[in-house]
Amino acid sequence: EIVLFFFFCFVFSTSRSQCRNTKTSFDPFGQWCHLQPRDAAKMPESSWKLLFYSLSWSYSSYLLFCTRYTFFQDPPSAFYDWKRGMSVPTDIAVAYLIQGSFYGHSIYATVYMDTWRKDSVVMVVHHLITLALIAFSYAFRYHNIGVLVLFLHDINDIQLEFTKVNVYFKNRGGVYHIFNDIVSTMGCVTFSISWYWFRLYWFPLKVLYATCISSLHTVPNIPFYFFFNALLLALTLMNIYWFLYILLFVAKVLTGQMTEVNDVRDYDVEDSKKPALLQRRDSLPYCNSWKQRKHLKNGIVKDKHT
Repeated sequence: EIVLFFFFCFVFSTSRSQCRNTKTSFDPFGQWCHLQPRDAAKMPESSWKLLFYSLSWSYSSYLLFCTRYTFFQDPPSAFYDWKRGMSVPTDIAVAYLIQGSFYGHSIYATVYMDTWRKDSVVMVVHHLITLALIAFSYAFRYHNIGVLVLFLHDINDIQLEFTKVNVYFKNRGGVYHIFNDIVSTMGCVTFSISWYWFRLYWFPLKVLYATCISSLHTVPNIPFYFFFNALLLALTLMNIYWFLYILLFVAKVLTGQMTEVNDVRDYDVEDSKKPALLQRRDSLPYCNSWKQRKHLKNGIVKDKHT
């Protein structure tokens, strides 16, 4: 199992690298769409994560709602019939292998592959804690509650990456696309609401209640009680930390400091520090398709006839 873990970490890292280098994947697609240089550099990262989290959350949803497991409807049932060394069902073991190897890859990717952001250090800590939770919960047979944790977290990552992809596609080919702007704004709203609902409401209500209270009632003197709950509480604190970024974004929008959806975690980059070629691409003619929509068709700027 350890060998499989490292093998799939390598597979994820290699696959993502290939997505940037091949002629038919994310990075060339961004160039083909004439994204702005800064957006073209970030788009492959978000597209890769959007693809993975969509698949992983779909599989977690399948386990919780299309099989015999009732961990979502009845969280305390995650500890029913718990025994030391009990066998892990194959379908849950597959989820653990995929998720564990992805977060192992993500530690490397955050440092060496992703765009560095203001919260990148916290992101590395998050991946380490998540990987520790996945590994130890599997080793000590707390895998049932682990599936519920993964389900409650992956959906927000889907919305986040989907919103960011639409932000990157708002300005392409020198044209402002109102459709991507509307979609990104709606995605931001749903992301903010679902973050609170899934991570700050359902997570304590279902996961922390089950691990802190129900587990002791079902399995008295359950081993590693304080260790696992400390990790889950640390995960909760990081969810609150990132929710502050969401509140910061909302505050900037309401006070007029921000007029469009952007990632407030990104560092500001001065145009003067960009290579001349990138500055030239940034200076492409800009057209607002909302105000001049009569002169646009399928994102192509047309000359205005008098």
